[in-house]
Amino acid sequence: MGKRGDTLELAVLGLLHEAPMHGYELRKRVTALLGWGRALSYGSLYPCLKQMLRDQLLSEDTAHLEAPVAPGARGGRRGKIVYKLTADGKERFASLVSAAGPSAWEDDSFGVRFAFFGSTTRETRLRILEGRRTRLEERLEAVRASLARSRERVDAYTLELQRHGLESAEREVSWLTELIDSERFGQAPSTPAEPRRVQTNGSEES
Repeated sequence: MGKRGDTLELAVLGLLHEAPMHGYELRKRVTALLGWGRALSYGSLYPCLKQMLRDQLLSEDTAHLEAPVAPGARGGRRGKIVYKLTADGKERFASLVSAAGPSAWEDDSFGVRFAFFGSTTRETRLRILEGRRTRLEERLEAVRASLARSRERVDAYTLELQRHGLESAEREVSWLTELIDSERFGQAPSTPAEPRRVQTNGSEES
């Protein structure tokens, strides 16, 4: 598989490592991992699942499917096939999630890799976080230099778009730095406090 295929494979393996699930639920969960605006089609998911079945990374659980019923009778809908990891699938997930090379730092894969940081070592997490930060800092330097050279040759909207991209990258660099510092001190990211619920009369619930 290519880089995108490897990322999808990791997402599927990682989610099924947490719990078996059927294709519809799997598609929703993978789409959430990929981020908003990157909906995963069944045309991408099911070929991946079929290949992983052929490679014996997954198995299909069909024991819960409903038995056939007489023609015309109600209740004849079949249940959904549930996908589960095999022993080979668990080994493949462990191999993919522990890889910390340059492909783990790229835009298409970093978010998925980060989602499964709980299954990695601190050394792996630090290598990926530091690699991602270095990649972004190199990109920022190149964009700033390009912006300085072309500022007088582009219109205001192009400049605004470039500024937005710069600010987004700078925020991510700051976020990565905080995560790196936390990892070095052996601390997990803090969980945001649950927001207070507001009653219809405007008062807050605890």
